[in-house]
Amino acid sequence: MNKLTILPILSNLSGKEDFYQLSALAENLEWNTLSYCNWSESYPYQPYVRFRIGYTEDAFLLQFDVEEEQMRGNYSEMNQNVWEDSCVEFFISFDEGKTYYNIEFNLIGTGLIGYGSADKSTRNRLSAEEIGSVRTFSMIERYGEKKHWSMIQLVPFAVLKLSNSDDLKGRKVHGNFYKCGDKLKNPHFLSWSKIDNPTPNFHLPQFFGELIFG
Repeated sequence: MNKLTILPILSNLSGKEDFYQLSALAENLEWNTLSYCNWSESYPYQPYVRFRIGYTEDAFLLQFDVEEEQMRGNYSEMNQNVWEDSCVEFFISFDEGKTYYNIEFNLIGTGLIGYGSADKSTRNRLSAEEIGSVRTFSMIERYGEKKHWSMIQLVPFAVLKLSNSDDLKGRKVHGNFYKCGDKLKNPHFLSWSKIDNPTPNFHLPQFFGELIFG
């Protein structure tokens, strides 16, 4: 099982920061790669993806960095099928996998957030207003054959029914980080913690890794 320590960011945010200021705040956080190309026999394409994550007094700060051959951002309304676009995802469980949040954003900042158990009939989507409280910042670079994008997300603890960082300090929870693009010319399903399942499925909390809050 993969393990990751999530460190606090000792800075009060004003709410006026831009992409570069937030990236500078995260500069001491460790980068981690999405090294597992799950279902590689059917989906061998593996873009380069890394992420880093920390937390402030009232939010997660999560940055994904992606290099891939095709960038797609067709969906612009909350709770649409963003996993079909160039999409990065963070799943987190506070009760050892019984229930979890799936936080999914495409490269233009359109989001989908769900909550419930792995039984999809029990899962519910958060409202557009709740998802809209997640601040996203994207930087997209295209030069010749190079296609690179980076996204920073500020996910308020309130969205996850947490009051503040005191709810997290010293806790061990579980989660996983993903990159997908179901409708790209080369679909792919990458993860931070390995998934051992015959068909593509990110909704398998038994394969979540450990997230330990410093």
